[in-house]
Amino acid sequence: MKTVVIASENRVKVRATRAGFRRAFAGAVPRVVPVSVSSGVRNQPRSDAETLKGAECRAAAASRRLPAADFWVGIEGGIEQIGENTAAYAWVVVRGGGRVGRARTGTFFLPAAITRLLREGRELGEADDILFGLRHSKRARGAVGILTRNAIDRAALYEEAVILALVPFVNPDLYPADVSGA
Repeated sequence: MKTVVIASENRVKVRATRAGFRRAFAGAVPRVVPVSVSSGVRNQPRSDAETLKGAECRAAAASRRLPAADFWVGIEGGIEQIGENTAAYAWVVVRGGGRVGRARTGTFFLPAAITRLLREGRELGEADDILFGLRHSKRARGAVGILTRNAIDRAALYEEAVILALVPFVNPDLYPADVSGA
């Protein structure tokens, strides 16, 4: 049984990581260990580069915290202004065995009312809670679940990106290990 450290104690990220590994490795049942670490970026990353950096920092911090694991996963949600609109997405970074896999979730645009709250400096989860009268929505279905009426919840959005980030591990002959110790 492989040990996978997810750099978050958020149950949505834990669930997405477990499900992604099971699907990518044909039903394998990994031991998923959540650990709280810093992302090294703002609580609400506001660019693609900052969001990717947050996922990379989380995976690296998790590998330092629990170095005996087989894999370390960082998931970071972010937003980015594109004209007058705000896009939302997440990056997933998986490290292990000298390899690094990276993938981004699908992107969706937020309604203007949420964008206004984000411009005031609020995090996306907080803006969702205010607009929709919820509590702790980022620990449940998230903005994507709310806006799609649960057709896609936050765990499902992340799960696909976890699988895509595992491509180098599922195809090790096509993605040689980095001898520098990635």
